[in-house]
Amino acid sequence: FADLVLETWDLHCDRNGREHRTADMGCKELVVRRGQPFTITLRFSGRGYQDGVDKLSFNVQTGPCPSETSGTGFHFVVTDCPEESCWSAVIQQQDGESLSVSLCSPPDARIGRYSMTLETCTDYQGSSYQIGDFVLLFNPWHPEDTVFLRDENERHEYVLSQHGLIYQGTSDYIFCIPWNFGQFEDDILAICLDMLDINPKHLRDQDRDCSRRNDPVYIGRVVSAMVNCNDEDRGVLFGRWDNCYDDGMSPMAWIGSVDILRRWKKFECHPVKYGQCWVFAAVACTVMRCLGIPSRVVTNYNSAHDTNANLTIDRYINERGEQEKRSRDMIWNFHCWVESWMARPDLAAGYDGWQVLDPTPQEKSEGVYCCGPAPVKAIKEGDMLLKYDIPFIFAEVNADVVYWVVQGDGMQKQSIRSSDVGKYISTKSVGRDSREDITHNYKYPEGSEEERAVFEKAEHQKKSIGEEDEGLHLRIKVSEGANKGSDFDVFAVINNNTDEERVCRVTLCARAVSHNGTLGPQCGLTDPADIDIEPRAEKRVPMRILYEDYRDKLTQDNLIKVVALLNDHQTGDIIVSVRDIYVENPPIKIRILGEPMQNRKLVAEISLVNPLAVPLNGCVFVVEGTGLTDGQLVKELEEPVEPQAEAKFRMDLMPRLSGLQKLMVDFESDQLTGVKGYRNVIIAPQPV
Repeated sequence: FADLVLETWDLHCDRNGREHRTADMGCKELVVRRGQPFTITLRFSGRGYQDGVDKLSFNVQTGPCPSETSGTGFHFVVTDCPEESCWSAVIQQQDGESLSVSLCSPPDARIGRYSMTLETCTDYQGSSYQIGDFVLLFNPWHPEDTVFLRDENERHEYVLSQHGLIYQGTSDYIFCIPWNFGQFEDDILAICLDMLDINPKHLRDQDRDCSRRNDPVYIGRVVSAMVNCNDEDRGVLFGRWDNCYDDGMSPMAWIGSVDILRRWKKFECHPVKYGQCWVFAAVACTVMRCLGIPSRVVTNYNSAHDTNANLTIDRYINERGEQEKRSRDMIWNFHCWVESWMARPDLAAGYDGWQVLDPTPQEKSEGVYCCGPAPVKAIKEGDMLLKYDIPFIFAEVNADVVYWVVQGDGMQKQSIRSSDVGKYISTKSVGRDSREDITHNYKYPEGSEEERAVFEKAEHQKKSIGEEDEGLHLRIKVSEGANKGSDFDVFAVINNNTDEERVCRVTLCARAVSHNGTLGPQCGLTDPADIDIEPRAEKRVPMRILYEDYRDKLTQDNLIKVVALLNDHQTGDIIVSVRDIYVENPPIKIRILGEPMQNRKLVAEISLVNPLAVPLNGCVFVVEGTGLTDGQLVKELEEPVEPQAEAKFRMDLMPRLSGLQKLMVDFESDQLTGVKGYRNVIIAPQPV
């Protein structure tokens, strides 16, 4: 028989891409998921393949030194009866000189970039052909894959959806910003694979690193470390919290991960300036979804950063309600991390499912700035010794805040105030633009038997004293319309829950604050007010916060911290109430003109009214949305926007993808920064 000579081949990138749900990546290479067959066609020259005469086999290899023992190199022959647990090739059909072959990887294969060669052998004469590269990803659709997720709607949201919402604000004022994850945009897959290849573990031992890439726990830990640059590991983002962002982008200005990852690649893996928690979390979410691991961004309100891990955060204030000595322990008004879905075969049974990964650099874990994966179940149960980093995250959702009032004579007195750490833990709902509260996944109901048992296991006694139903009760209320550019009122509201008249003294103090809890200058203070309050009655003490007092003091976080202090003359108790107030930006209005259809021009009209008493200079709108825009569209306004005037412009879009897409807008200027808006657009498919 003449030798079997390969003339051409077809990797069917489009068809395989559709079947493996990677077609949106739009890349010209073959991208498939592990454990799932893909088809290639071989076309021979002169004669077709003959069973019994010709032997066909394949080599697939990943990493710099592929070997079967590392799980990074395999040689396998075309067979009729494939084994599920290893690489296989089966003939599907033969049509003259062309042969369709179905290849399949095991569901625990190493992910990454592979090269593939075909070997033919006839009468002991052989030839070898390099037939191209392909990328192998995790497969949440395969029941044997450690990232298998059962619900199709959840797979769509947590793996395939390229846009989402991230919750911000305060526990009293929750709002969301849009985010373009863009994990299937051009170059993003290549950038994510590069990130794996420059991580320090890979540079230390390439073979060992590649051989561990079958494990989402390992990949999650690498990604968590590589999204920040604190280990001088050429990580993606530089974190900064001091409101000085002039030599980079303010963390508040980003609206998507694609721009950040492309900048990182373009500047040869120098860290992109600047990120804060939601930016770190969103970029990590993009990378994990891109690699095929179901992931979502989660926000924890009143998140404790407990540096000495004693589960108590002490706060010292003077009798005017002003903060005294600094502490490294902080309360962030919100903190974002990522949850990724995976099995944990490295732990005892019961810890599969959502795992916390926190790429924001806070504390070192095994010598590196990364955090997790930590099973959410272990955090809820107080299982402090399990891998990885449970005590730190347990404190973020469970630490006590104890307020000490430092009196004029230096005496310190513990105030009465219940703990409010770890509230309204939030993520975007599946398939809808609404908030899902997942606090119950992290903690048992406050005051329950189960909570007490968990705290015992975690060796934690609750130090904060619950507010009594009897006696005096203190809270802070905000008037409607805490809008940027306006004055607004806050009130200390005092309830007397006793049957006798009480006399007390109340002070209010307001200061600008950053989202990580760092206090800025004062922007409001009342003189102490002595009040008599009737039995079972309520009284209010007002404080007006003036725009001229906060205008130059707010950071880009738009936050003011109000502290109210009440001295109960009868009992000598001091009661403290604290509230973070978010000063609202104006809304961005987005109108869509015309019938949205795939590959047909669409016009968006975008506008914003200047609410301030001064003109806005240097105004820029940035618009992006996967499937709607090709990268970012930037519109710089030539003229200042006068007070109460409207900034308005139109832009052309060419929708590439059909279905539900999000158009996202960010507005920047000298006086108003980080203003966000979005609009859902349903794009009709192109008529065939």
